[in-house]
Amino acid sequence: MNKAFAPLEKVKRQFLPEDFKVSTWDALQPYFEELLQREINNKTVLEKWLADISELEAVISEDACWRQINMTCDTTNREFEEAFTYFCLEIEPKMKPYGFELNKKLIACPYTVELDRSVYFPYLRSVENAIKLYREENVQLQAEMSILAQQYGVLSSKMSIEVDGKEYTLQQAAKFLQQPDRVLRESVFNKVAVRRMADKEQLNELFNKLLVLRQKVATNAGFENYRDYKFRELGRFDYTPDDCFAFHTAVKEYILPLQAMLVNYRKQRLGLEVMRPWDGDAEPEGSKPLQPFHTGKELSEKAMEVFNDLRPYFSGCLNTMQDMHRLDLESRKGKAPGGYNCPLAETGVPFIFMNAAGTMGDVITMMHEGGHAVHSFLTHKLKLNAFKEYPMEIAELASMSMELFSMEHWDVFFNDEKELHRAKLEELERVISVLPWIATIDKYQHWLYTHPGHSDEERKTAWMEILKEFSTGITDWTGFEEYRAHLWQKQLHLYEVPFYYIEYGIAQLGAIAMWRQYRSNKEQALDNYMSALSLGYTKTLKELYSTAGIKFDFSPAYVNELGTFVKERLLEMGLN
Repeated sequence: MNKAFAPLEKVKRQFLPEDFKVSTWDALQPYFEELLQREINNKTVLEKWLADISELEAVISEDACWRQINMTCDTTNREFEEAFTYFCLEIEPKMKPYGFELNKKLIACPYTVELDRSVYFPYLRSVENAIKLYREENVQLQAEMSILAQQYGVLSSKMSIEVDGKEYTLQQAAKFLQQPDRVLRESVFNKVAVRRMADKEQLNELFNKLLVLRQKVATNAGFENYRDYKFRELGRFDYTPDDCFAFHTAVKEYILPLQAMLVNYRKQRLGLEVMRPWDGDAEPEGSKPLQPFHTGKELSEKAMEVFNDLRPYFSGCLNTMQDMHRLDLESRKGKAPGGYNCPLAETGVPFIFMNAAGTMGDVITMMHEGGHAVHSFLTHKLKLNAFKEYPMEIAELASMSMELFSMEHWDVFFNDEKELHRAKLEELERVISVLPWIATIDKYQHWLYTHPGHSDEERKTAWMEILKEFSTGITDWTGFEEYRAHLWQKQLHLYEVPFYYIEYGIAQLGAIAMWRQYRSNKEQALDNYMSALSLGYTKTLKELYSTAGIKFDFSPAYVNELGTFVKERLLEMGLN
């Protein structure tokens, strides 16, 4: 599927006026009413009705996305925050009852059975699931949860430290932990720890409020706990909590030894008798941290070159985004932490947000979010907006595979062969080290939500037990025990998107399998990649992975197989 890139065209409106903008609920409500009251007397009318719902959803979704984009780009702007809050409290809650009634109308319609199940099955399954989960009393609770979750970004964006008289966000300060100067690294690590610990109680309080609301939502929907509710809400039809536990076991057994091998390799290169928390990303004396770029503009230009070397279609996506000013890459004060690719349903051209500070990690983030962007472009022409709402297990496969595909073209960032080797090793370190962390966060979430009403102290104890289970034990945390006991507060997913994290682990395994396929037959792997992503969510996860040429599998046997493949690559790179 090596197709040429063609500029996307904004979906032409057939239902809403071209100049319609989302402003108030009173302006939106008539369109929902019309859809609800419309008579459907044959399959053709049904498909037109679905297309009109899709158009309305796309317009509202793009407006909501811009409200969030604006707020994360500048958390100090009161108007942006108010616009986002207004949508969450005054528009979204009023839409949900209509969404519920429209879903019921679709399932009850006698012509729905005539829709092509080979395309519509995942969508109709999701609609039926949404109907079963909907509770009117949860609408306001979910709005409150959205507002509270955004406070995490507001709090985090205010965190900064001073190094040599200059202020740095915590994202920017991360580059100092790569420096050969161990005294500097320790100093910066201490400052970051002190700054994070200053807000630990505030973050605990925020999390406790979210826990109470989440449990109430689950109880209202007839579930014993939020874990079971969330599995259903996320549409996890292809795996269960028991499969997650199998993933935890597999990571502990087959991935943790690889991580230990990598940590010991770094310890040896650093010439250290004892590894400390500030040594994990460091380079030896005489080595400088990798500096693949200096500005956001340089990052975007080099990323486009890498993508072009892979396939011109990929670079066409980034070029279009740059031309439309949909790249905000550099870290700055007042900007929310993290990085994301935000699909924009109506125009089709997404927005990439990140906090680049000139590190190798930023290159990986750019490749990652670029993979998401390609996915957005490939699905733009799908018939319904709902077909583009693909699960994270395939979304993250798109992004993580792109990281590994792109490695052979990173000479764009590095002229020196030794630096290029270091960059590739750093990526494989990240691929391996992220899996135990994912297992830690996921197992912790299972504990959190199956133990409602737990205390802060009980939560801390559970966290430490789980963290130690997935730690190599090589790094000495003496003196930072309390900081380590609150490391979970760094994970924005726990606050903003609960239970959304195991998807990264599933997709990371899938990405390793895609890379293995790519090394065997580059063009076939890229064809399979584009074919799978182009399907959006018109197929099940297992079918999507099969189209990509890989298995949807995270059993211990399969994890062992993939781990062995990565170990062979590490041995080729000189590790032992």
